[in-house]
Amino acid sequence: MLDTAIKLITKIEENGFETYLIGGFVRDYLLGRKSSDVDIATSATPKEIREIFQGACLPGEDYGSVTVLYKNIRFEITTFRQESDYIDHRRPNKITYIKSLEEDLKRRDFTINTICMNKDKEIIDLLNGRCDLENKLVKSVLNPQEKFSSDVLRILRAIRFCTTLGFSLGEEEKEAIIQSKYLLKNLSYQRKKEELDKIFSSPNVMMGLSLIKELKLEKELELKNLNKVKPCSQMIGIWTKLEVDDIYPFSKNEKDMMRSIREILKKSPLDAYCLYQYGLYPCVVAGELCGIDKKEINEAYSNLPISKQQDLDITTDEILEILNIPKGSILKKIYQGLTAGVLKGEIENTKDDLKKACVSLYHVLD
Repeated sequence: MLDTAIKLITKIEENGFETYLIGGFVRDYLLGRKSSDVDIATSATPKEIREIFQGACLPGEDYGSVTVLYKNIRFEITTFRQESDYIDHRRPNKITYIKSLEEDLKRRDFTINTICMNKDKEIIDLLNGRCDLENKLVKSVLNPQEKFSSDVLRILRAIRFCTTLGFSLGEEEKEAIIQSKYLLKNLSYQRKKEELDKIFSSPNVMMGLSLIKELKLEKELELKNLNKVKPCSQMIGIWTKLEVDDIYPFSKNEKDMMRSIREILKKSPLDAYCLYQYGLYPCVVAGELCGIDKKEINEAYSNLPISKQQDLDITTDEILEILNIPKGSILKKIYQGLTAGVLKGEIENTKDDLKKACVSLYHVLD
């Protein structure tokens, strides 16, 4: 990835434009972390980038950026610029292309994201971001209050970087967030969820939740159950305990999964019928939330006599023939009874035992 990126910025520079790798990729490179997103800053305008890469360039020029597909890797290339007149405390209404790297860096969010790398793999650090990186600090570029009020998403990005990197938040930044937090109402639930997903999926999730509480953002983020959240390695487990299904934009699959986990928590992740009905994953998540070891749940699941209806040693046609009945709603109840009996160990999963159980169930249900 790095070598391909170096070739790309070299190609732009060969056309007479100042160009650097910048942001998260360089930050993670210095931290020894893997990163797949490569951002590039250049003095070339989007039009000039298109002339260099011709058909390989996919325009997205609203904010001076284009996406280039180079050697089958997508690169985000942004022209040096200044921003002003932010709309709804989120996006700049006006951008101006400039030729100064330093001025471009000043518009960015945090110092650790302003470190650059040139085509010779030399580090360029004009705003002392490397010092904050070494001290494991997330600090704003220039005035924190101005940064958070102009783009309120930076509040959640600050918490996300602290969480995923295991860094501390600067004291001035904390105060600025507390002063600006009311602006979070201008941020869409979708954007809030995207950032919270990254925080909740981090191994340091409890650090992120602690920071949200320290900054008193529960009300603005509508996370009323924050104190009920327990450590969980799965993002969906955190969302399950927060119970904000009707507020944040979850997919149907996410909603179904959270519903299943809550139902399991009312019973037991080790219950054979829960393992059969809901499957292994939601039971493992529920188990983590109530302190049951994953290995114990895996073992219970592997010891199930059946894991799906087809595992029963009897077919629908055989049931109908034994009972001499047509297909109907009672068939579902017969299957439920057989399944529960086998899972509880009350019925052996053999054809003879299942046939006998069918007759008994039918007399009870009829």
